[in-house]
Amino acid sequence: MKRRTVLGISTMTALALALPSGRATAQQQSFKQQLAGTWTVVSSANTAPDGSKREIFGANPKGVLVLDASGRYAQIIIRPGRPKFKANNRLDGTPEENKAAIQGATATFGTWSTDEASKSLVRHIEGSLFPNQEGTEAKTSIVSLTADELKTSNPSAGSGGTTDTTYRRVK
Repeated sequence: MKRRTVLGISTMTALALALPSGRATAQQQSFKQQLAGTWTVVSSANTAPDGSKREIFGANPKGVLVLDASGRYAQIIIRPGRPKFKANNRLDGTPEENKAAIQGATATFGTWSTDEASKSLVRHIEGSLFPNQEGTEAKTSIVSLTADELKTSNPSAGSGGTTDTTYRRVK
């Protein structure tokens, strides 16, 4: 019986050592594989060209960044509490309603890649709520990346200045 116990413990120990831990597996993934997934917005702060700080999407922005493994992406960030349109029709908004809606939201989609040397996310923008971004490339620095959190810094934000955004991975 004692021999059986020792054999069982030895087998379990060998198996535990042979199986890679979650941390080791994450370290074996490429930078692009670590970024791929769906992320929700936690915070977004913009530093204007004059150095002033702005929360364009409010204190508690809502949004999502989807980086699919095949290289397509979509990003939407919205300021909660934007005024509703009185006409209940997006085509019949007043100039003030349209201004508030556009200034409180951003949305882009296209393809994505990484620049491993500079630890950057490169978005090739095919479509955007802000038409001036269409057909451009946006290189966003990855400030930090863990299994659950992504912090980025975009020096060419559509609102001008630099935007620092924190995301949480959707599980």
